[in-house]
Formats: sequence, structure tokens, C-alpha cells
Amino acid sequence: MNYDQLKLENQLCFPLYAASRLIIRAYQQDLDRLGITYPQYLVLMVMWEHEELTVNEIGEKLILNTNTVTPLLKRMETMGLLIRTQSKADQRKVLIKLSEQGVNMQSKAAEIPANLLSKLNIKANDAEIARALDLKNRLYDIINLVKESEQTTTELV
Repeated sequence: MNYDQLKLENQLCFPLYAASRLIIRAYQQDLDRLGITYPQYLVLMVMWEHEELTVNEIGEKLILNTNTVTPLLKRMETMGLLIRTQSKADQRKVLIKLSEQGVNMQSKAAEIPANLLSKLNIKANDAEIARALDLKNRLYDIINLVKESEQTTTELV
């Protein structure tokens, strides 16, 4: 029997996994300077776009479950980056807002995307940027396909 389908080089998931790990590593120097981790950076980016979100909304945007998001947010609160409060309308919901320190970190993080492009040797010309954006859009297509597949599978169970 031929097991070519099990070769690492034939897997869709491995290059995505490896690229993700290497890109996150490329962020590390900038994130260390800010004193945050990559998951904390993701939360901050989401919160810079929204004045207030629930824990569940943050989890949905980052494709993380509540059990993963909650300790992350608690740690960020301890660091002074955000404020967690109970919803007055629904005590079961925890609302998240950025603290002043979290808001101010946005200006310190503004150079991170350009630094990453430089580390990845992506030139700031139209063709290179277009290729990078095309790849990003194709990855989002894959993410959406997987999410839809998971929803369909969950609905069938």
C-alpha cells in the first residue's frame, strides 16, 4: 500500500504551521520591546478596533475558545493593558476595554507591521505588496472554509 498522503511534504497543514511559527518568531523582537506575547498582540489589535467587546466576541475574532481567551485576558488585566468588568445588562458576560496603557501601546506598536515586512524581505513595491495581500486573502479563504466545515459538522451532530 502506498502512503504518499502521509508524507510531510504532501500536507497542507505543515507549511501553514511552519510559516506561522516562523512569522511569529519574526515578531518576537518587537513584541519583547513592548513586553507582550504574540497572543496579547492579537488581542490588542482587536481591541484597538473596538471600544468594548465581550470575552466571547474576542474569542470569535481570534478563533479561540473561551477557555483559552479568559486566562490571556486576566494576564493582560494584571499587566495593566485592559479592564474587565461584568456587564450590567447580563452578569454572565464579561466586558473588555483597553486601559489607558493599552490604548497608548498602539502608537508604540505602529511600526511592527512594516518591521515584519522588512524581516520577511517583502519590498514596499506594488507587486510584492500585491502578492503578500493575495496570500493573506487566500489564507482567509482557507480559514473560512474550515470554519464553515466545522459549523456544518457541529450542526449534523
